[in-house]
Amino acid sequence: MENVRRDHFVKAGFVKGSDVLVGFVKKTKQVGQEDPRRIIHSVKMGLALSLISLVYYFRPLYDGFGVSTMWAVLTVVVVFEFTVGATLSKGLNRGFATFLAGGLGVGAHHLATFAGETGEPILLGSFVFILATAASFSRFFPAIKARYDYGVLVFILTFSLVSVSGYRVDRIVELAHQRLSTILIGGLTCVLISVGVCPVWAGEELHNLVATNMEKLGEFLQGFGDEFFESKENDQKSDEIVSKDDKSFLQRYKSVLNSKTSEESFANFASWEPGHGGFKFRHPWTQYLAIGILTRQCACRIEALNSYINSPLQATPEFKKKIQKSCKRISSESGEALVQLAISMRTMTQSAAANIHVMNSKMACSNLKTTMNAALLEEPELLKVVPAVSVASLLLEIIECTEKIVESVNELAGLAEFKREDTKIIPKKSEMLQHGVAMKPVCNTAGSHVIIIVQEPRKEKPDSLDPSSQNEAFSDPVTVSEKNSHSSDGKFEYCKSHEKRESGAVDINNNCTDKQTCMKNC
Repeated sequence: MENVRRDHFVKAGFVKGSDVLVGFVKKTKQVGQEDPRRIIHSVKMGLALSLISLVYYFRPLYDGFGVSTMWAVLTVVVVFEFTVGATLSKGLNRGFATFLAGGLGVGAHHLATFAGETGEPILLGSFVFILATAASFSRFFPAIKARYDYGVLVFILTFSLVSVSGYRVDRIVELAHQRLSTILIGGLTCVLISVGVCPVWAGEELHNLVATNMEKLGEFLQGFGDEFFESKENDQKSDEIVSKDDKSFLQRYKSVLNSKTSEESFANFASWEPGHGGFKFRHPWTQYLAIGILTRQCACRIEALNSYINSPLQATPEFKKKIQKSCKRISSESGEALVQLAISMRTMTQSAAANIHVMNSKMACSNLKTTMNAALLEEPELLKVVPAVSVASLLLEIIECTEKIVESVNELAGLAEFKREDTKIIPKKSEMLQHGVAMKPVCNTAGSHVIIIVQEPRKEKPDSLDPSSQNEAFSDPVTVSEKNSHSSDGKFEYCKSHEKRESGAVDINNNCTDKQTCMKNC
């Protein structure tokens, strides 16, 4: 009976151990597949430790540094990080802090010797107390905490060890020299392997993170209109066909809300990195933090929008149908603007495509306001339309957030000197006549762009205008000069003139009412 129980416990333990092992293997595989660079980083860490261990194994090197050789191994363990910027930050902090603390420790020991055997330990203890207190207090300063916190810790440790150990060790200068040399060897080994073997740059990580965050917000806004305004019947049918993975874009934006810590960390480490790729040495990394703040503000509005998709409180179908077109246009255009910004950041180019989408969303915004004012007057019960009105209000706030993000990205493009991309967008004749408004790019970049000013067509008889001149008004931007139409009294009734400038801009002037004005303008 006891043997049966023993076999049962052995089998149960074997099965449980097998399950734990299989789960660990699956988890390890998942972590490696999420980012293969983690595997490379682990290999680089092992390589650095193997190389630095040679200093301890070879007798000539060991005789030169002695037991202090272990400081090189310790330095590799604590300094080697995932990104180049983090490794440089810790390495430089550790090197300079060790040098400064070692020098002060030797100086403190030298001064303490003048106090005699009785006063030397008292004076050394006073030095340790004063410097440790001052260095610890300096860690509360935000600027020092962000960039030099690790260096301050190493300074306190090294000064205390050198000054205290000098009381029992006669060769204090040699001790400080050995520790500084081994720490420099370990730090230099970390930097060379981090930069030379599959480097991971913190600047690129920050750049890609900001672009990805904008893309996630854009994807949500592009799909929000269809998700919110589709009917319950269509929603039930779509739930049977569309899987949860296909609607995962509705949840991706949530990671943007928690990206502040990562962005600040990457920006701090990126400032330590040398120039690499398309990033110069003095790249404006702080501008990425400004963009990150704006994207999180936009993500907060999107978080509120997401709560209305499956909310039990919905507006009347009639009211939603009236504002559906304008709301979907605002959502899609704002989302497309953010996606275009993400593309321009990844390619590091200055593009005016996002500005065009912002202008389109503003045009839809004016239509939405007009439609809502008319629809609210016809609605007897205002409480039933509160959810839809709230959605419309949030969309208007998102337009403002999107415009601020565009301006901030354009500022970054100017500071970082992104490549200029010539963008010429000529709308169709039907679209221009439909809107009948002036359209001007709002980009602040110096790149070439096209200005198109469209005015509503004149309410005149068809035979009062030359048909050929109407067609030429929407022709390609080439240098043409249209004929002036005279009224019966000989005065200039109107004049149209196209002039192609060096930047590619096109000006259309329809305001000439007499010959003098025409000659002045044209």
